[in-house]
Amino acid sequence: MASDEQTPTPENNTLFQGFEWNIPDDNKHWKRLAIELPKLKAIGIDNIWLPPGCKAANPKGVGYDIYDLYDLGEFDQKGSRGTKWGTKEELIELTKIAKEHGVGLYWDAVLNHKAGADKTEKCRIVEVDQSDRTKEVSEPYEIEGWLGFDFPGRGDKYSSQKYHWEHFSGTDYNQANEKKAIYKILGDNKGWSSSVDDEGGNADYMMFADIDYSHPEVQADVKNWGVWITKELGLKGFRLDAVQHFSERFTNEWIDNLREQCGDDIFVVGEFWSGDVKEMSNWLNDMHHKFALYDSPLLNHFGQISTTTEGDMRKVFDDTLVQLRPVNAVTVVTNHDTQPGQVMETKIEGFFKPLAYSLILLRKEGYPCPFYGDLYGLSDPHKTPASCGGKLADLILARKLFAYGEQDDYMDDPNLIGFVRRGTWDKKAGLACVMSNKGPGQIKMAVGEMHAGEKWTDVLGWEEGEVEIDSEGYGLFPCPGTSVAVWVRSDAEGRDKFPTNFDADIYSKA
Repeated sequence: MASDEQTPTPENNTLFQGFEWNIPDDNKHWKRLAIELPKLKAIGIDNIWLPPGCKAANPKGVGYDIYDLYDLGEFDQKGSRGTKWGTKEELIELTKIAKEHGVGLYWDAVLNHKAGADKTEKCRIVEVDQSDRTKEVSEPYEIEGWLGFDFPGRGDKYSSQKYHWEHFSGTDYNQANEKKAIYKILGDNKGWSSSVDDEGGNADYMMFADIDYSHPEVQADVKNWGVWITKELGLKGFRLDAVQHFSERFTNEWIDNLREQCGDDIFVVGEFWSGDVKEMSNWLNDMHHKFALYDSPLLNHFGQISTTTEGDMRKVFDDTLVQLRPVNAVTVVTNHDTQPGQVMETKIEGFFKPLAYSLILLRKEGYPCPFYGDLYGLSDPHKTPASCGGKLADLILARKLFAYGEQDDYMDDPNLIGFVRRGTWDKKAGLACVMSNKGPGQIKMAVGEMHAGEKWTDVLGWEEGEVEIDSEGYGLFPCPGTSVAVWVRSDAEGRDKFPTNFDADIYSKA
């Protein structure tokens, strides 16, 4: 029987969110990502979360105002052929380059609703309370809703399914009197889904024309789409938008069908913003599959600690998904929902970004997802340069090269914490990370006797000098004030790749 030392240590994987909310609507994003992809692979990015690239109701729409699942920028519909991100041909070219470089692509799937209907249709409804969708506030009556989707530009290519009022459970606008409200659509076997979150009484209705997953034609069409787009683009995973707003029952069936036809290794992560880790864990228990959620409680902690002068960093992982269910946690510092100007905006002070990224990238637990806006900067109207002093690429690469092996924490001080990774038999370097949200400090940490006599340096270059590991495997590792230092053996394999000097000027390249 082979010994453990003969089994190679699996490489750390890193997911990258490949967009932010305000990217210029110049239809060049697929081209930009294609150009950047080799460079992203070189710093340690293994998978890229693509934006929702199906045809939107608005040609400048990010894609969450989804019109047609089957139009990836191929058909002249809704005022344009391509999407905000580019044409289908450019998307296919991106997928080819990704495959050549061994980078997986995850698609942002918007399955809760449709927008931009082609025509109005009459249907019977009852109005419900805006804050409690289980409470009816009118007698039944007829409205004229934007609920007819014929997809005239695409016709029957890829799918002959059209959508009419009976395929939806609710809508928000009556064209007959131009009144906005939440209208629950009435009919045989119709009503809000029972397998959704209880936000607002029942979270089934979120926006636009709400898809009814109790309808067999809808179920068949959306299951077909999942398999079609996976094979069409060679996808390795999905990010499901607003998972608490549509049927958990259908989500389970959709994943069943997808993995049966495309492989058990298809990765799926859901967007479920909640500050309550128990609520998130209970939702995961209802899923019968390997499924992940973004760790919103951890992101909230980053915001709270960074904006409070006495923020206690020892508590950063308390009541987080990565603490409770690390296998199910995708860890983030910022994303398109929490960036400046968005509904879920979460302020994280600039000094704390490299600390937060060190905590998600360099530790054992969780699947980290750095944000496009932190690596490349944000566009107008909230324009900012790349975060982390331009060192995010260095932290991502440090994860790929050095963040392996046993992990020991040093978290005795509320404002000065550290941890070590001791390396493995075939990835021996290890690392020592120390960070402060107040003044400069240092922590004596054990990296192991196997490192005795080695000289370690900070890969970020923010802390100068060397730390020599003593005969018992200890080093006294310093860090600057309100900053972080990542110490690695000065002659470790790959150490010469630092600094990465990552070029964040992405907009002049397509």
